Amino acid sequence: MNTNQIPPIPPAAAQANPGSNHSTGMKILFIGILAVVLVIPMLFVYALISERENRQREAVAEVRQSWSGSQILAGPSLTIPYSYQNSEGKWTTGHVNYLPETLEISGALQTQQLRRGIYDIVVYDAPVTLSGTFAANDLRALRANLDNLRPADATLNIGISDLRGICEQVDIRWGDTTVPANPGTSPHSLATSGISIPADATPLLRPDGSVPFSVTLHLRGSAHLFFAPLGRVTKASLTSDCPSPSFTGAFLPRKREVSDTGFTAEWQVLELNRNYPQAIVGGQKFSNYHNDPNLSLPADMDYADVSETILPSLFGVSLLLPVDQYQQTTRAAKYAFLVIILTFVICFFTEVFQRRNIHPAQYLLVGLALCLFYTLLLATAEHTGFALAYALASVMTVGLITFYLSGVLRIRRTALAIGGLLACLYAYVFLLIRMETYALLAGSLGLFAILAVVMYFSQKIKWQ
Repeated sequence: MNTNQIPPIPPAAAQANPGSNHSTGMKILFIGILAVVLVIPMLFVYALISERENRQREAVAEVRQSWSGSQILAGPSLTIPYSYQNSEGKWTTGHVNYLPETLEISGALQTQQLRRGIYDIVVYDAPVTLSGTFAANDLRALRANLDNLRPADATLNIGISDLRGICEQVDIRWGDTTVPANPGTSPHSLATSGISIPADATPLLRPDGSVPFSVTLHLRGSAHLFFAPLGRVTKASLTSDCPSPSFTGAFLPRKREVSDTGFTAEWQVLELNRNYPQAIVGGQKFSNYHNDPNLSLPADMDYADVSETILPSLFGVSLLLPVDQYQQTTRAAKYAFLVIILTFVICFFTEVFQRRNIHPAQYLLVGLALCLFYTLLLATAEHTGFALAYALASVMTVGLITFYLSGVLRIRRTALAIGGLLACLYAYVFLLIRMETYALLAGSLGLFAILAVVMYFSQKIKWQ
């Protein structure tokens, strides 16, 4: 017998070493392929989230169509005609939109949530008072350039974007008289939708002449309420029981207080803060600017009834639900690939160090369970809210994978350890979703720590 001959390795010993070079490389390849394959069901999850979000938008649109849409108040302003000769020598009529010297806006918004199916929509009732004065300063200077100004034929216009929201008859005080409002505005005013009254502006031509005005509007609306700062000095104050306002538009409040019971906000806008004068001469151009990236205005509002001249100066508040489950579910789904990869890495290390074999088909089943987490999260969040839905979906997914790996590995303690690590991973993702300012920093530090742990344990594997 040749004593230098190396005896063959028994089959049992060969099977007990899944960390050999060949089996380890093949297993890593299979895991990588499975992780890529699992991107396909995640694409279906993204499509499902998008479909449910579109259904919510449709439900919101239906409620707004029945209740009232977002409101934009633009006024009051005086539309005064004048006569002039055109380039052909013919007499024609032009119009001047004259803005108030002072404008004070005050409102109290009472919100409520309406349901359409499983969806909640925020609507509001808001008595809004507009008051102030028109002064003679700019109008007298304007008359010096426009000899045929006809102030007696003026119209006082108040732009209201959705007239369905008017709940009570509107009476407008102009000087010493109070006149019921008429539907519609002058075709040459700053808004195509609203109310108006005939208003004699002749007193404004006298030295130091001024005319006070006031009107109270009982409005219904949904989601947004915006104003146009038409006064030389515009002051606005709002109170509401909405705990989650979003102040947007060209101007933010100079004072605000937000609490769990509501908010108060105050604005002050000067003539110098906007890009149009007190007297706007000439025709008005109207177009829908909701896609203009230069305007910090909500994209789901219709601005077609507001003149392009005043549109960039709109300001106001959006009354939104505090939680958008679809947005947060989308953010959670963005971490799906990370969760899948890390779970596969944990299972792979378990194979190597515990000398257990997990079949690629079993990896696939674990990956499908991780993908199913997001459909469970979406379906439950529509009924319970995101936080509770996330907790329920996490418990169900972690419990299922722990129970499955307990049968596969035949080591209950190891299966429970993997389940605990997966639970910590879901908790970490939840914290990232909730963070806003420090989400990137916390995510980067967390990934660095996870990579460091993986690199540490990978040193213990005999790759050759």
